[in-house]
Amino acid sequence: MNSNVLNEVTLSQWMTANIDGFAGPIEISKFAGGQSNPTFKISTPNKNYVLRRKPMGTLLPGAHSVDREYRIISALGKTGFPVPQTYGICDDDNVIGSMFYVMEMVEGRIFWNQSFAEIPQSERFAYFDAMNQVLARLHGIGYKAIGLGDYGKEGQFVERQIKLWTRQYLADEDAGRNPDMDRLIAWLPQNIPTFDETTIIHGDYRSDNMVFHPTEPRIIAVLDWELSTLGNPLADFTYHLMAYHMPQGWPSSVKGIDYSAFGLPTEQQSIDAYLRRTGRQNIENISFYVAFNMFRLAAILHGIKGRLIRGNAANKDAAKMVERFDELAHHAWLQAVAAGAK
Repeated sequence: MNSNVLNEVTLSQWMTANIDGFAGPIEISKFAGGQSNPTFKISTPNKNYVLRRKPMGTLLPGAHSVDREYRIISALGKTGFPVPQTYGICDDDNVIGSMFYVMEMVEGRIFWNQSFAEIPQSERFAYFDAMNQVLARLHGIGYKAIGLGDYGKEGQFVERQIKLWTRQYLADEDAGRNPDMDRLIAWLPQNIPTFDETTIIHGDYRSDNMVFHPTEPRIIAVLDWELSTLGNPLADFTYHLMAYHMPQGWPSSVKGIDYSAFGLPTEQQSIDAYLRRTGRQNIENISFYVAFNMFRLAAILHGIKGRLIRGNAANKDAAKMVERFDELAHHAWLQAVAAGAK
């Protein structure tokens, strides 16, 4: 079976039995993006839904946990945090071939380019800053109070992530090795900053993983929680700061822009806003965190490369992303050099 094709008959039967108010017939279309977990729009005459599923084929252990996505979105929704409403989850592979969940289709705008170039210059600062505000809010939510005390481990997040992505990288022999990744694997564990608090973290926080209000600089839904866990909030925030350091030409990059003339906050303005909103005093060794986050993202691209080779990459544009894996790994090492690596 193909991850990008759904069985309309069995899916419609499941939705009829499990989702209040559902009424067919349904039309199915696949969203762009969703490199890891294929994502679909389910249209009906009265309402639209979003379905996220595990891909088909051989998967690495622990990857593609759509049940974790469903759990955290459901928990955060009860706090008023901007996420879609969840409607149901199915672990019966007989329905569409793999586990999936269904949630609300939030209508708004998604910005694939994090510079917000299509927004008037006078409004760009507010759009970029809205991401900062919502992330700071997420990091302030008491995870134990909303039933997520066991959603991840407390402490040593960065250390554990380095081990995890090192293991994932080394395990995917189909995708090969990269010298910059190998250098990072040796350097990162020896240079972890001392900060070690724990909060809910998103794990992939960038503009194309959120829905903005149709007309306002306001986020109405944060999407794609596959990499969420309990972890270090500064690692999560500096993933957002990668926008200032990513190679030019990446949709997530704002590197090289004249921020004042273009209407975006500078990196320091973003840092100051986050510290003010969270009550923190400083961020130790930002270059380390950026190197760590680039390494982590490069490891994810490495996994996509492996899935592409094995024929079960979720997105038709996977090959284009994989072409930039070596470039990203090199930029990660350059950030490590900025943090003191030799």
